[in-house]
Amino acid sequence: MYYFSTSRRPPEEEQRLLDAALPWLREIIIFALNTGMRQNEILSLKWSQVDLFRRTATLIETKNKEKRTIPINQTVLEILKSKDRVRSISGYVFTSQTGSKLDARNLLRAFYAARKKVGLEDVRFHDLRHTFATRLVQAGVNLYVVKELLGHKSLTMTMRYAHHYPESLRHGVEVLDNDGHKMGTETTETGSVEHPACLPINLLQVVVNA
Repeated sequence: MYYFSTSRRPPEEEQRLLDAALPWLREIIIFALNTGMRQNEILSLKWSQVDLFRRTATLIETKNKEKRTIPINQTVLEILKSKDRVRSISGYVFTSQTGSKLDARNLLRAFYAARKKVGLEDVRFHDLRHTFATRLVQAGVNLYVVKELLGHKSLTMTMRYAHHYPESLRHGVEVLDNDGHKMGTETTETGSVEHPACLPINLLQVVVNA
């Protein structure tokens, strides 16, 4: 899998791809990087599924055959508002020059041409979805939230992104450093007192039952 803007890949590679892409393709790439939607979910999206006021998109034709509603950020909202000025009679958000549903083969043909132009032949369109998920995990977003946004059926599928960025798990242990959660030895007027979490199991049972 390929990821833009991570410790493994320099961020300028993403910009190079965007610069090489045709304007309509650039919109779709940015849309994918900010929603994590699959290729077919993007091409099948209709205006009837978009709520610009609530800033949501309801995906119907999903891989898991289950409808899901996702929030959209400001970047995606600006793209949709721009396209909303001239809606196609077909009802699709992303359309061909004739206003019909954009064919996946035409999308990939343009995508492959753009990536070849800048020497990024190993980038797949689906990697835009992987980049979306990886960025969320790097930012410390809860894995359950990432799972719901991606439409994964199980958390196991989402866990692979945590594997790529273990630093995102740091919050799980640092929460114990917060006041009220510290565990260890405290010094009082009568001497040092150990918290139950630091005692052996048999002594812990005595404390609990006292």
